[in-house]
Amino acid sequence: MASPPPPAPQTRRVMSPCKGICMMDPRGPYCLGCKRTIDEIGRWPMMDDPERQKIVDELKTRKLSPL
Repeated sequence: MASPPPPAPQTRRVMSPCKGICMMDPRGPYCLGCKRTIDEIGRWPMMDDPERQKIVDELKTRKLSPL
């Protein structure tokens, strides 16, 4: 009797908010494109979906420093 197939790998559903404008705000803590911190950008591949979603939800209220 054949053994059952291995479980499918878990697919991440919360996508990166990167917009391809990767430059940190010189006057603040956020990327000018996606408004994430450098720490959030660096940890993104290791985060689980709930942690990613929490950051994505916070991005709507983050403000960039005025020019």
